[in-house]
Amino acid sequence: MGRFQTAAPTVALPRPKPAVAQTPASEREHERILAAYGGTYDDPKLEALIGKTVDRLVAVSDRPDQGYKVTILNSGAVNAFALPSGQLYVTRGLIALASDTSELSSVLSHEMAHVLSKHAAIREDQARQAAIVTRVVTDMGNDPELTALALAKTKLTMASFSRHQEFEADGIGVGISARAHFDPYGAARFLAAMERNAELKAGKASLNPRAQDFLSSHPATPERVRNAQSIARQYTSPEGAERDRETYLSALDNIVYGEDPSEGFVRGRRFLHPKLGFTFAAPENFTLDNTAQAVIGVREGGSQAMRFDVVRVPAEQSLGEYLNSGWMEGVDKASTEDLTINGFPAAAATAKGDQWQFKVYALRFGSDVYRFIFASRQKTTESERNARETVNSFRRLTLEEIQAARPLRIKVITVQPGDTVESLSHRMTGVDRPVERFRVLNGLDKHAQVKVRDRVKIVVD
Repeated sequence: MGRFQTAAPTVALPRPKPAVAQTPASEREHERILAAYGGTYDDPKLEALIGKTVDRLVAVSDRPDQGYKVTILNSGAVNAFALPSGQLYVTRGLIALASDTSELSSVLSHEMAHVLSKHAAIREDQARQAAIVTRVVTDMGNDPELTALALAKTKLTMASFSRHQEFEADGIGVGISARAHFDPYGAARFLAAMERNAELKAGKASLNPRAQDFLSSHPATPERVRNAQSIARQYTSPEGAERDRETYLSALDNIVYGEDPSEGFVRGRRFLHPKLGFTFAAPENFTLDNTAQAVIGVREGGSQAMRFDVVRVPAEQSLGEYLNSGWMEGVDKASTEDLTINGFPAAAATAKGDQWQFKVYALRFGSDVYRFIFASRQKTTESERNARETVNSFRRLTLEEIQAARPLRIKVITVQPGDTVESLSHRMTGVDRPVERFRVLNGLDKHAQVKVRDRVKIVVD
């Protein structure tokens, strides 16, 4: 009988996912990225959606043995990038801007393409060389000219990819997405959405609107959108191409939008930090930006700028001594004065560079010392007044203000009869230019209208 017995059916075991090879360099870079982009954003629904999407893309890529690990970053910036090891990063700002899974898949496959083409490794070498310069700037240096530069350039930027590398990654990425049965036009739609989002930001200030966004390290041009469209045409099989909008919007509902109040946030000209319990207001015509290293303010036209950050000063060192301790060159020691601002001990001094004039304040709040640095091309009564009024607006937050400091969130709603772009945008809170913002968030061009039963995103607090 033995030789007639049938073998037990073999059960196909799921193939283990390829691991991501960690190196000391990639670990360091990972920590640097987390520090610059607000740490990780934990959301099981989104993580499951992204994990499923990546699995589909990996299965049809040229290197199904290459492992990937995706981290969602707790930042309102619109960015995504990859390390050579296969670590991929997407910000919640990017996830909030995308309108469906095919758009998200276009970003993930584009980043995978940079890994597969070894672009990420080339960029890592460039970043290492750039890091030396960045470190000097971030440390504020001993040179007031560098200090002025630091006021405008404190954000972590990844070295840019070349135009050729971007076009190559677009080509590979669109191909991967299409083979995974995602709508291949997702890439062109999302590139256009990012360009419109950057223009919305640019309307606010002369600071580079793309400083911490995808477009700083992945330059987008109308030519690139056209290129992505023409590549997508090669994969026309519309019946099998998924946008998967419903699933995407369900996973996205209630995501934090913009800044996370736990790290301090900007509302108009005011900066509030509920966790640390203080607030201040920037001058008229200034746009504030909360970065990982400092709060940066720039006046329209760029003739004045300000930086607000925290520094370590020993308890036994007076604030006047700190201002004259050599961390900044060009300080006029005779200008140093001790002050009290809203009950807090403080000191002020002026400093001079070739192109910029500086007014610096240090203020002790509890065990911390906060530093305001104001830079202006010319010393004027307006620049002096701006500096003084900003510092004088520094105060403790009330308990009510701390309790009211909630993050903005994306809420997904269904369009009802009678709803219009204008009426829905009026339901949004905490954002500037709500009509344009609503259109950009929902992938609607300037003439498109909403349809009854459509699901759309609005921003609420």
